[in-house]
Amino acid sequence: MLAAMSASPLTPRSPGDACARSSADACPGALRLHRADDGALARIRIPGGVLTPRQARALGKAAGRLGDGELHLTSRGNVQLRGLAPDCGAELAGLLDAAGLLPSERHERVRNVVASPLSGLDGGGAADVGPWLAELDRLLCGSDRATRLSGRFLFALDDGRGDVDALGADLALVGLGAGAALRVGSADTVFRLPAADGPRALLAAAGAFLDAADGTGAWRVEDLPDDAKAALPDEVVRRLRQAGIASSPGRHPRPLEARSPAPGPVPHGRRATALSVGVPLGRLDLTQWQLLSGAGGMRLTPWRGVVVTGVTPGAAAALAGTLAEAGLITGRGSPWAGVGACIGQPGCAKSLADVRAQAGAAVGPPGRLPVYWSGCERRCGHPRGEWIDVVATPDGHRISHVRGDRADGPVTVRDDPAALAAAVASARGSGD
Repeated sequence: MLAAMSASPLTPRSPGDACARSSADACPGALRLHRADDGALARIRIPGGVLTPRQARALGKAAGRLGDGELHLTSRGNVQLRGLAPDCGAELAGLLDAAGLLPSERHERVRNVVASPLSGLDGGGAADVGPWLAELDRLLCGSDRATRLSGRFLFALDDGRGDVDALGADLALVGLGAGAALRVGSADTVFRLPAADGPRALLAAAGAFLDAADGTGAWRVEDLPDDAKAALPDEVVRRLRQAGIASSPGRHPRPLEARSPAPGPVPHGRRATALSVGVPLGRLDLTQWQLLSGAGGMRLTPWRGVVVTGVTPGAAAALAGTLAEAGLITGRGSPWAGVGACIGQPGCAKSLADVRAQAGAAVGPPGRLPVYWSGCERRCGHPRGEWIDVVATPDGHRISHVRGDRADGPVTVRDDPAALAAAVASARGSGD
């Protein structure tokens, strides 16, 4: 059993987790396409994952006309279009701009904001993050300095339930009973401040980070040298004071596990006002996308799912049935629950295996722990917290039980599909 093995330090989670960078930030965007093995790739930032029906239709149109006909959800609630022709940039930009998905060409790669997807829908949490989201995006797009943030720098707006605060954002704003808390990096110490000042506080803290990162090559807070990281909280306090924002230090430990919304109707009192939908491997074909976008507003989640908003009580059950028939997850018990994977072969030249196909072949009864399949050591898009980590290697697959920044094991399974599926199932069902 993996849980019984000795713990070892976890290898870097992604290229963005190593310390000082030796190259410029090449993170793809909507206007900066990335060349992949299956064609050009565009990453469209969707702050908070919130899409209007019009915006969703524009993305579907772009995927069908310019890409491979699929929309790929990311671990930050964004959308990737793949299989694009290298010369489609101008047409893609036009489609996105007309739908309001490019409010600023200079800022489109820094609009990395995750938000509690059920905020304001189910009565949970201590705040509705909607106003924060709109104001933060406005401030980001109006700031010249914000264009210096890397395409990996992440903001989180947590309504107090702890879901996106657990995702390891560089700066997080967390709703409290009376006010909000600003978290810088992974620190348990936060700065309590008036809720209305939260977006301005985030922008001020981002400015403090940029100054601390100057000359270090750091793209994210955790990349900063130790001395710069230690000095950052004091500088944030100074910036808040300078901006006229009253703050006081407090302690608010960051949650260790980020839990996605359970699939199915989202209750609000006696009414169902939304439907939470899981997306196997985060990949939607045009039929699935059109069913979702035609049902109401959409909130893409950092767990590669969708919350459909504006669902009337009488329509929720029928909509869930229609989406389930289309291959989506709308209730408990799906074998795809908790299963994730990077793009793998043939889309990525660095991948050693077609991990999506392997994940599908190994699907079985839902396990206690999520599992994530990676085609190489970069482990792009992996979850946080506790999960089963399956990485393709030249010798087969390495399986580890990850807890935070530690991993139990690993064990290596040679290229035997039946043995691999059994090992993964055992690891997901093991617990202590």
